[in-house]
Amino acid sequence: MADGGIKINTLTEKLQKALEAGISIIQLYNISDDSEESIRQINSLCRLAHRLGVPVLINNNWGLVNHTLLDGVHFDKIPDDYAHIEKAIQKKCLKGITCTNDLDIIRWADENYFDYVSFCSMFPSPTVSSCEIVSFETVKKARTLTRMPVFLAGGINPETIQKLSPLAFDGIAVVSGIMSSPDITLHTKKYLSELNKIQQHESRNH
Repeated sequence: MADGGIKINTLTEKLQKALEAGISIIQLYNISDDSEESIRQINSLCRLAHRLGVPVLINNNWGLVNHTLLDGVHFDKIPDDYAHIEKAIQKKCLKGITCTNDLDIIRWADENYFDYVSFCSMFPSPTVSSCEIVSFETVKKARTLTRMPVFLAGGINPETIQKLSPLAFDGIAVVSGIMSSPDITLHTKKYLSELNKIQQHESRNH
């Protein structure tokens, strides 16, 4: 996840390092307008990511999907007017949604053909202070309800990530752990290494 409110040159530099280190998707947040400058900056970041085959999603502001090179939209909650949104988006795009302990969100996302769900927050984190803590039992139950990819977010760092090993999940979402790191390349690779250890452990147990 990347804060669209950061100065574009700084954000581009940070994302370039994270992309080269191996991240597989970008979600832009804190972009609330559809000005020409915002569109220009979004397209610039999309071109940067697309060169490495990485899709870029926007957080909530779905209207920007129609006017940019964005690949999709991530919703923080079920939109009240989703039927309208679905018709208004003019191109095929990725769709994801944040889940809490409310499993009805999983059912809704499945029924509406979403591409993934993301649980937040797995651990306490200042970045996601508005999210409730998701129980491991909720994530386990979700796996019985859907075949969608499941991502985990909130308070995940190279130390806490190993606590997630009892869960079956497809990836993690990280903000400050990478974007605020003094060495983005090193920390991105460390996350990927720890994630790989968990996935190898899962494959040995199945």
